[in-house]
Amino acid sequence: MADTSVPYFENPAFKKSFADVPIDASNNISTQEFIQACESLVVIFDYLKASAFAPVRSDISGNVTKIDTRFKEAPAESATLQDLVKNELKNKKHTATEGLLWLTRGLDFMYQALHANNKNSSEELSVSFTNAYGETLKPHHGFIVKKVFSAAMGFCPKRNDFYKEVGKDTPPETLQAQLDPWLAGLEKIVGILKPFMDSKDAKW
Repeated sequence: MADTSVPYFENPAFKKSFADVPIDASNNISTQEFIQACESLVVIFDYLKASAFAPVRSDISGNVTKIDTRFKEAPAESATLQDLVKNELKNKKHTATEGLLWLTRGLDFMYQALHANNKNSSEELSVSFTNAYGETLKPHHGFIVKKVFSAAMGFCPKRNDFYKEVGKDTPPETLQAQLDPWLAGLEKIVGILKPFMDSKDAKW
């Protein structure tokens, strides 16, 4: 568990912003920096301070681990996420590819929830997360998992408490200046990964 006595974006466990993940002209995403950005995203669950979010955190962390394992097994074939997927599938395996599919859904969920909440200052986190869950992960979950995740959404902290936790003594305008590019970077990555994971290149 990360030390939450410091602001989220200054936390030693925050290794990489999504805004700083290299993406080339063909929209190929650098695997190593993507993994670091996703590991940094997981830290935000410590600031949510809701044990009910443990299944959500576990789901995202587990899928990051699958991608990291494949990257370390075959770094030369996995420099970008697209290469990792294509080369894993050539080897008749799909553990990391399936992990990336679920991780993409999880990242889309986090982006939609935090973007909506950041945009609407009167909306509580529980509303933003519930709406985002319905749009992203829920259609892919079975009955029992839906109940677990849906219950977790109701345990979000109050909006003001969450942003105080994330920013600590950071001035609101400074926190916003950190949050905006992070969310924009996450949006760009999700926008690339969703169609790629739906393409024939990512089918097993």
